[in-house]
Amino acid sequence: MNRFFSRGKRGEDSADKPAAADEKPAGGGLFARLSRTREGLFGGISTLFRGNNVLDESALEEIEDQLLVADAGVAVSTRIVDHLREQVRKRRISDPDALRDSLGTVLADLLLPCEAAPLEFPGDRPLVIMMVGVNGVGKTTTLAKLAAGYRDSGHRVMLAACDTFRAAAIEQLQNWGERLGVPVIAQSHGADAAAVAFDAYEAARARKTDVLLVDTAGRQHTHGDLMEQLRKVKRVLGKADPAVPDEVWLTVDAGNGQNVLSQVDQFHQAVNLTGLCVTKLDGTAKGGVILALAEKHGLPIRYLGTGESAADLRPFVAREFVEALLPPADSQGAATG
Repeated sequence: MNRFFSRGKRGEDSADKPAAADEKPAGGGLFARLSRTREGLFGGISTLFRGNNVLDESALEEIEDQLLVADAGVAVSTRIVDHLREQVRKRRISDPDALRDSLGTVLADLLLPCEAAPLEFPGDRPLVIMMVGVNGVGKTTTLAKLAAGYRDSGHRVMLAACDTFRAAAIEQLQNWGERLGVPVIAQSHGADAAAVAFDAYEAARARKTDVLLVDTAGRQHTHGDLMEQLRKVKRVLGKADPAVPDEVWLTVDAGNGQNVLSQVDQFHQAVNLTGLCVTKLDGTAKGGVILALAEKHGLPIRYLGTGESAADLRPFVAREFVEALLPPADSQGAATG
């Protein structure tokens, strides 16, 4: 099984290599890389988890306020605080460590259903992953990082430049392909995106490629022509082989907060999403939107983007993510971000 898709913690695996020679993996682990998200969610209440603070109703309200500010949303914020309130009452929680543990439990319970099982390779044809998303969310870069991971795991990879709406998008993917040593199937600016996808699948099958990664146009999710084009790309791939695409993943920028929810709604309705990639978590205090996504949609969260290098695209592991979010409790005061 390809460890690039494993659900365990990332170690010294080939998938942790940078996508190109001039890229360096970011250090510090997930805990450090999520410092902005952690600060946004719990920075304002970190003192509640230290010392002899009184865990009264005002403390719980402060937690709820912080969750709302971090764009976790009303439903999930209420759910978390109601759980904590019940635990404080039933277990008579009075110390910070117990409150932290209880908070960690409810967060893990919320996120565990979004952990994705490793993908299976068909064997007799390429695995086809179609990536969708609006402009500026890191869609093409995420796709290139996936290509780097697969390549470094020993798989034959091909990229399909189906964002024919922008000439720059084709050039960007071709540049990535050159850096990675991965073939890119492309046509000229303005070509039929579905035709490019069809040709790419035929080429990938003929060359016995293991993975075909399909980039798509990225106009706003409210753009009707975009959604129709995506439907067509998916439909034409299905004519080449009824089993493809195997996966349709939406890349979203965590910094967009609650707007991410409407993006998921629109794209899911159009192309039936099978997974999410959440990017730019290293640079936003609004990472609470992951909790809102889990509450509302429950779609598999495939990857987290926490930096610029290929090593900063990490498989989503719920408990690891929760531990990276929680502020250190009083007994863990040595643990810092």
